[in-house]
Amino acid sequence: MAERPVFLPVSATPFVAEKVIPFKWHPGMSRAQAQRSIAELHASAQAKGIEPLLEISSKGSERLGNALSAFNLTFTALDGTTLSVESAYQGSKVFRNGDHFPDLYRASSRDAKLDERVKGRSDIAGFDFFGEAWPGQPTTAFYDWLYLQALAQHPTELEALEHYAGFSDIAFNPQKSAACQARCAAMALGMRRSGAWPAALGGQDAFLSALHPAPVSARQPSLFD
Repeated sequence: MAERPVFLPVSATPFVAEKVIPFKWHPGMSRAQAQRSIAELHASAQAKGIEPLLEISSKGSERLGNALSAFNLTFTALDGTTLSVESAYQGSKVFRNGDHFPDLYRASSRDAKLDERVKGRSDIAGFDFFGEAWPGQPTTAFYDWLYLQALAQHPTELEALEHYAGFSDIAFNPQKSAACQARCAAMALGMRRSGAWPAALGGQDAFLSALHPAPVSARQPSLFD
């Protein structure tokens, strides 16, 4: 047996809720094995009244979930550069010793994630996205904003999410990482239903204030302030 969270949209901050679901795990690295595990997870969630679910990853069987994987979801930045969420995230990381590798914006999603300069490093001080500094805290804020910015450029897919009660990502293990594409999909629906969606499309201060209603000046300082 294994456990994974499924993510449900809610109409109040932080716009997403988690429900941990136990299910039968099918070991193995193949896509077929992953899809067996996804089916087990979704069946267990259905037994708890949570349905339908969409797997947001390249492992899933549905085209929509594949397209919305951070590896596949692309967007156009303000300077006209088109890149995937994954490449943008990896290339924006700034580490405590000052390391920053924006050349990863031009790498494929897989190459960016597996690049030895960033792989496995936890010493993230913050992010630099085309010259805009983001703090490292709240932990997933920059990734969430990045994903939602990309999702907003795909209105058909965004609208299609409304047909689902929640979202999963079979590869996401909360004991090993924090940012999750399925969580972002649920957050997008929660923000849309609450009326907070425009903040997701705005700047850093508007987004952080929507997630954590408090004066911007009250945020914890970072190395980038």
